[in-house]
Amino acid sequence: MTMTATAATAAGTVTTTRVLLADDHALVREGLRSLIEAEPGLEVVGEAVDGRSAADMAAALSPDVVVMDVGMPHLNGMDATRQIKGRQPGVRVVGLSVYGDRRRVAEMLAAGASGYLLKDQSFEELATAIRTAAAGRTYLSPALAVDVVGDYVRGVGPADGAAARLSPREREVLQLIAEGQATKQVARTLGVSVKTVETHRKNLMEKLDLYSVAELTKYAIREGLTSAER
Repeated sequence: MTMTATAATAAGTVTTTRVLLADDHALVREGLRSLIEAEPGLEVVGEAVDGRSAADMAAALSPDVVVMDVGMPHLNGMDATRQIKGRQPGVRVVGLSVYGDRRRVAEMLAAGASGYLLKDQSFEELATAIRTAAAGRTYLSPALAVDVVGDYVRGVGPADGAAARLSPREREVLQLIAEGQATKQVARTLGVSVKTVETHRKNLMEKLDLYSVAELTKYAIREGLTSAER
């Protein structure tokens, strides 16, 4: 991570923006917390280690802005954002990722994110993105904005074909399977029965025309639902 702090002083009264950090790397969270809390008007109210805990903590803490790592275990940042925005439309989400491909950017924006930037950008840009999102506007890194606007003009959407037909629960099951969880583990993670998980897996295979865990895993990685590094 190459973010470096820059001084910023607001004129007049500073309104505190409450920030929830969601990233599965402890060092990244610690670094971001230190940098954010050194900024006038920004306060870190919690840290989440995966997408599922991010959604739960957002519901419990009601932050103004969630800084959301896009590629997290158990529930990726795109689906976590959908859950947060579904429960709390007023909470803003800023996506943060090492990946700048159009599909992930478009998916995060479609999920309701108010911003997206890369982890190799300066901390000043993240601070700007947080403040922009808190003010109800959208922030994109300039390099990303060119591609996203171009896609919009061409009518290119975030997801199409079979992927667009998957339900939110099917996407969750697909990610957990791709991360190596057995059926019983998936059932425990989601709080559902083994039979329900088996039904979701059967539906996934039929919708995607894939018939092995290896094929499902490759598909989940290709769609950005999980990382090959996990």
